[in-house]
Amino acid sequence: MEPMKFLVLLVLSIAQMLFIIQHWDVPFHIFSICCFLTFLIYEFKLSRPSSPVYLVDFACLKPPSFCRISSPAYLEHVRLFDFLDKPSVAFIDKVLTHSGQGEQTYLPPSLHYIPPKSGLEDALDEVHLVLFPIFEDLLSRAKLCPKDIDILIVNCSGFCPVPSLSSIIINKFSMREDVKSFNLTGMGCSASALAIDMAQNILKTHRNSNAVILSTEVLSTGWYPGKDRPMMVLNCLFRMGGAAILLTNRIQAKWESKYKLIMTQRTQRAFEDKGYYSAIREEDSSGITGFTLRRDLLQVAGDTLRSNIAILGANILPVTEQIWYAVSIFRKKFVDKSTEVYVPDFKSVIQHFCLPTSGKPVIKEISKGLKLGEVDMEPALMTLHRFGNQSSSSLWYELAYMEAKGRIKKGDKVWMLGMGSGPKCISLVLECCRPIFGEASRGPWADTIEEYPITPQS
Repeated sequence: MEPMKFLVLLVLSIAQMLFIIQHWDVPFHIFSICCFLTFLIYEFKLSRPSSPVYLVDFACLKPPSFCRISSPAYLEHVRLFDFLDKPSVAFIDKVLTHSGQGEQTYLPPSLHYIPPKSGLEDALDEVHLVLFPIFEDLLSRAKLCPKDIDILIVNCSGFCPVPSLSSIIINKFSMREDVKSFNLTGMGCSASALAIDMAQNILKTHRNSNAVILSTEVLSTGWYPGKDRPMMVLNCLFRMGGAAILLTNRIQAKWESKYKLIMTQRTQRAFEDKGYYSAIREEDSSGITGFTLRRDLLQVAGDTLRSNIAILGANILPVTEQIWYAVSIFRKKFVDKSTEVYVPDFKSVIQHFCLPTSGKPVIKEISKGLKLGEVDMEPALMTLHRFGNQSSSSLWYELAYMEAKGRIKKGDKVWMLGMGSGPKCISLVLECCRPIFGEASRGPWADTIEEYPITPQS
């Protein structure tokens, strides 16, 4: 783009010089000046920053108590499944024991049956149970009605009905005929963060608009009724949940919004076979469809994360941190290959962290790589303990946890890190716009926040 600007200016300058040398009439000079002014105005409009995007509020699902299931109850159920043998049950027991989950996580009603139900109607019932309440809760918090929403994005990786999930919401709430709706599938645990980035880009071309993101994972259709162990893991870890987020670029929202979106950063490594196949939906040897998590997933996640934070760090870290990082890279490459690469201190600019709840090993490995402390890991570990892995909506339960604890102050920055299959990684940086009060008495943590933090069993 810069060479093009230079070329335009060069052409205008040469034209003006020719007009002067040739002693052309005044109208030609006026024409040249008008072209130059038009170019300046055009450049000014392009260079102006787009309207800031604000996160007005968000809501997380507190599943009904009849959906709660403890680990002993879950194990009692799987022992009754005729397709599982004793070694398979023992494997599930081991995964649950080391998962970091507590005894108050939730599964949709369809998975409480023996055997679990996974039909279309069961999945649609789960959609109604999850998405309708959180959308209503969000509208109530923001004092809006469905017709005030200009953009709707719904994400769910494994369930893609026709009509789409976004159409189901539009039909249920009688939204406007010109609402711009989008449906994201197959994006894994990074989907809600990715949807924020998508909404931000859409808002750049639609002024004074409200965008709602609904994020969930429908478990009814994701249940794996087989004995392939890499596929059985998700049955043990994934739990019921959902989140609704309201974004806007309305100027007046500056005074009422909780957060301002500072930046987003997306990276992916689907171009590598190792990464592409590390987490994938496929059929087992018996022809049963499930979601495979391979052993090299942690390494792939690390590679994906490193490329993301390298770009993110260049945009938000102090110059001194960037210099130390660059020097360490140079030293490792050209001086001493055994030297450790310097890990920048992200805590110098970020006060709070929302990490993927993919399991305790993942949380601790990411925290170790970023040199985070116990308090920084706490929201992710406690969300995993209380609600399990809720896929893309987990990040918002972590943010709700910190709000309920009263930890986020005006001016604080929050880093939300979403990682999903593909593999892909997306970072969101939010800045708190106003004091946040009263969250301990509402939301998903209202009845349990005083019990946390606890020390989960290892």
